[in-house]
Amino acid sequence: MIEPPVISELVPHAGRMLLLERLLDSGADYVTCEVLVRADGMFDRDGRVPAWLGVEYMAQTIAAYSGLQAQASGQPLRLGFLLGSRRFETNVQDFTCGELLQVRAVRLLAGDSGLGAFECTLEGETARQRATLSVYSPADGMGQME
Repeated sequence: MIEPPVISELVPHAGRMLLLERLLDSGADYVTCEVLVRADGMFDRDGRVPAWLGVEYMAQTIAAYSGLQAQASGQPLRLGFLLGSRRFETNVQDFTCGELLQVRAVRLLAGDSGLGAFECTLEGETARQRATLSVYSPADGMGQME
């Protein structure tokens, strides 16, 4: 069995800004990652993390997809930018620290210009979220976010 790549090799975030735990599954047009809602992170307040952080979990999952594509083509990681979200739906106001979440991003479109759109879902024991995220990754966007 082939071990999946370490998440830090796929996502250009470092330190406390890397919010994903690991890659669970991937294919030509999708990726699924796991998030452990951390109590030692920058976002926790009294054992809870605001639900809007789910959008960042989704964006980092898209970054993992991009990292897998870069690895497959022998290219370096590229920085990406979240342009916006549409149809964000959530059934929670916050997440409980210690909760495991599965985040899935499915590519809807990817243009040669670096623009893309992904349908994203997040599921936990009780949490459910979904959104369509628009992203941009410029051709010269290399580097690591601290």
